[in-house]
Amino acid sequence: MASARFIVSRRVVLPTGIAPAAVRIEGGRIAAVLAPGALPADAVAADAAGAVGDVLDLGDAVLMPGVVDTHVHLNEPGRTEWEGFETATRAAAAGGITTVCDMPLNSIPVTTTAAALATKVDAVSTHAWVDWALWGGVVPGNAPDLEALLAAGALGAKCFLVHSGIDEFPDVTEADLELAMPILARHGAVLLVHAEVPGPIAAAEPAARAARPDQYRRWLASRPPACEDEAVAMMIRLAERHRCRTHIVHLSSASALPLLAAARARGVPITVETCGHYLTFASEDIADGQTHFKCAPPIRERANREALWAGLGAGTIDLVVSDHSPCTPALKALEAGDFHAAWGGISGLQLALSVVWTGAAAHGFDLGQLTEWMCAAPARLAGLTGRKGSITVGADADLVVFHPERTQRVDPAQLHHRHRLTPYAGRELRGVVEMTFLRGERIYADRHDGQFQAAPTGQRLLPQHS
Repeated sequence: MASARFIVSRRVVLPTGIAPAAVRIEGGRIAAVLAPGALPADAVAADAAGAVGDVLDLGDAVLMPGVVDTHVHLNEPGRTEWEGFETATRAAAAGGITTVCDMPLNSIPVTTTAAALATKVDAVSTHAWVDWALWGGVVPGNAPDLEALLAAGALGAKCFLVHSGIDEFPDVTEADLELAMPILARHGAVLLVHAEVPGPIAAAEPAARAARPDQYRRWLASRPPACEDEAVAMMIRLAERHRCRTHIVHLSSASALPLLAAARARGVPITVETCGHYLTFASEDIADGQTHFKCAPPIRERANREALWAGLGAGTIDLVVSDHSPCTPALKALEAGDFHAAWGGISGLQLALSVVWTGAAAHGFDLGQLTEWMCAAPARLAGLTGRKGSITVGADADLVVFHPERTQRVDPAQLHHRHRLTPYAGRELRGVVEMTFLRGERIYADRHDGQFQAAPTGQRLLPQHS
């Protein structure tokens, strides 16, 4: 193959819009974005697999940036029976995701110190199929560890305002954040916040117990919108005081959106994400015992889901992530159907792009907006703009060949996660990933059951802290 490689499509998702273009790749990066007619006269067409030749012509298939998923729980080291980097990043590649950012809990040890982060790097560095980065954590008493954690390459740090489900990653108080946020602000690092507070949860519990443990309405009633809304209000106040970049993860409560919009209007440095499952499912449709739908915050009512879509359209919600949080099937308590006992988390990394596009297309959004929510905005959050999340000169050639008009019915047997239990099973989704390229090399092609390159080549990504 010639030193310059070209991928051509009549639909390339560029920062300026969707247009015909030829993307030239050199040394794993995007060297130029040209008009299709500007190809060299002696360029040789590639074969059907794109493996031989200078030019891969996609026709009408969409060429878009690789998805950047800044919220995944890969559970390695220590809980790889739940997931692991090898299986999760294979699933990511098959779903058009070329960068994942792993959360600091569910692994053993949790990544709240520089030493723990180094342990994770040693454990996972050779078997990732896509590029990856690590978040650190804020827990009570570890403010003195934060500078070293950032220096060791953590993108930023995540905290919980309510019990995380993992005893070794306890929730923080406002006093803990008063110590941590100035340190993060000084380094230009972002604080990620699981925004639920315990007071409204405790107050709701007696009424929630009126329902049976196998009824979803019991779980929903136990985590009222107030637990998110009060947490968001507190974080707005703290972000405004300390001028610390603050990011609300997996927002479920649409009633928090006016608070966030008002804060942003007055310049508070706060952003917010939601997830595909909150944009897809509705509590009214979750049957008794379907514990694979359990997550925290919970999937809420249909009207709330529609308000989240409106928040995306208005720009109040910045990005959409998977919050892939798998566990062993036994921990989902499916046999008993007990929502109280089940582990909370949705498994859907491989499906994330198609899940969000299905809802986005139905709500009148376009591929440019999808790319902003799932590629460009997550790259900004993680400090990876200019390298990931867009088809621009100088960026890594992380690219996805996507067919937005095709449909697929989710067959768990075709998933590459370690465990294939997912609430999306059997659902018809719009959008199919045909190929995924990482730094210019094809790492996945949809051939029968999927074809991966010979060995994983994912690299660790480091932030640019001030």
